[in-house]
Amino acid sequence: MNPQLAALVAQIDSVLVGKHAQAELAVCCLLAGGHLLIEDLPGVGKTTLAHTLARTFGLEFSRVQFTADLMPGDLLGMTVIERASGQFTFHPGPVFTQVLLADEINRAPPKTQSALLEAMEERQVTIDGNTRALPSPFFVIATQNPHDQRGTYALPESQLDRFLMCLSLGYPDAGAERALLLGEDRRTLLARLPALLDTASLAQLQEQAQAVHVADALVDYVQRLLAATRDTRRFSEGLSPRAGLALLRATRAHALLQGRDYCSPEDVQAVLPAVCVHRLRPTAEAGSTRDAVQAQVAELLRQIGI
Repeated sequence: MNPQLAALVAQIDSVLVGKHAQAELAVCCLLAGGHLLIEDLPGVGKTTLAHTLARTFGLEFSRVQFTADLMPGDLLGMTVIERASGQFTFHPGPVFTQVLLADEINRAPPKTQSALLEAMEERQVTIDGNTRALPSPFFVIATQNPHDQRGTYALPESQLDRFLMCLSLGYPDAGAERALLLGEDRRTLLARLPALLDTASLAQLQEQAQAVHVADALVDYVQRLLAATRDTRRFSEGLSPRAGLALLRATRAHALLQGRDYCSPEDVQAVLPAVCVHRLRPTAEAGSTRDAVQAQVAELLRQIGI
């Protein structure tokens, strides 16, 4: 593994005990310049992972608690008239940061959720007819609770597609849970975390990731996987070309994380579930739960082969 990136993963893993695979995928997501959706039950470490990523990558951080009464202006900012001068002044919202933690994003109504679409896709926002660029880099790390919990609104497909990856943390195993129960308070530990990168170093790593070689044979493999997801016997909606591009970006980042300058089928297989679990819609017979989607993806990988 790349030593510099291994140190990033190790620091994240030291806070989020027992979730090494998720820590690796989260690092891959940011190296690929993508947004991250973390979906799971309350209390399993979703917000902690977002805080740890921002601190470890040395990025400016802003957190917004999404609620039913949150308005787009609360997120993006608004133009107000100053009494003293009589002039209109723009007051930027919390979206003007490098890492935006959209906590419990599916507790806000669709109008507020959609306010993030332009920011996530274009890295800019348009307010009162004026377009304003967001800081670079700009990442959204969103958490959401299961849809069957009270007070949640399902994210529309157009917004789900803007997230490069979707992760689930799950309950810790017995050993990891004991370490958490007996270990240092997470807030104290987070406050002491050093930044292992700066903005310039991150930009350089992202350039290296996108320069990782992808052979024609690997592109053929990716295309076979994309075509298989469009089989209506398995999924009602398959992966789009944009999802295919996202898969290649994540694959390159995973190869860089492993210390290689070329991609292998194992890189594709490592990131595919996280890239497609929130994008695929299984048929009614297969079931609609996250586990059902992952089972279908695992079966797809087995059938396609290498």
